[in-house]
Amino acid sequence: MKKLKKIKILFADDHSIVRNGLRSLFRGAPDFSIVGEAADGESAVRLAFLKKPDVAILDISMPKLSGIEVTRTLKQKQPEIKVLILTIHEDEEYVYQIVRAGANGYMLKNAEKKEILSAVRAVAAGEPFFSPGISRLIIEKFVKKAKEHTEKPKNGHPILSKREAEILSLIALGMTSREVAQRLFLSVSTVNTHRANLMQKLNIHDTQGLVRYAMLNGMIEAK
Repeated sequence: MKKLKKIKILFADDHSIVRNGLRSLFRGAPDFSIVGEAADGESAVRLAFLKKPDVAILDISMPKLSGIEVTRTLKQKQPEIKVLILTIHEDEEYVYQIVRAGANGYMLKNAEKKEILSAVRAVAAGEPFFSPGISRLIIEKFVKKAKEHTEKPKNGHPILSKREAEILSLIALGMTSREVAQRLFLSVSTVNTHRANLMQKLNIHDTQGLVRYAMLNGMIEAK
């Protein structure tokens, strides 16, 4: 019988009661292996480099380094490590910053235990996972930016449709066509068609050019 390959996880939270809860949750699931626990951001980074987990589960507000800073560091130096944010913060600015930092998922601590397990499994498999309330915040923010862009075209550039502006914003944040399709509930082929239309309309021939266009026209913030 083939041995089950366990998902190696590391979690970081400055509250011991949260770490105790996570430890109990994952020890009770046979497909997980806890390889590290941390109470601050610096320890999380050090353990991640040492233990190389499949998924790092991080709070945003931690001593020494925030979850956002930890995410950015891991994605720059160990991009194969998936990051799931588990936090109390349901704030669009936090969500925006953590998505830009490269997180693979964002969950609220009040989620059901089975939802947290499902989120970690999805992220480990390379799929983005955002709790329903967070997905709503993300979409609302991009729709707002898209509306502003379509209503106020700059420097005589072609006016983009709302859908084109939404897709351009998501592409500029580093999402693949599949990730954009999942976020906007479209097919991958539809997203690729919009991407091709954007390049033709804007006379841009690569993804880096689309990112620069989005930054220059205020659709995302420059890093």
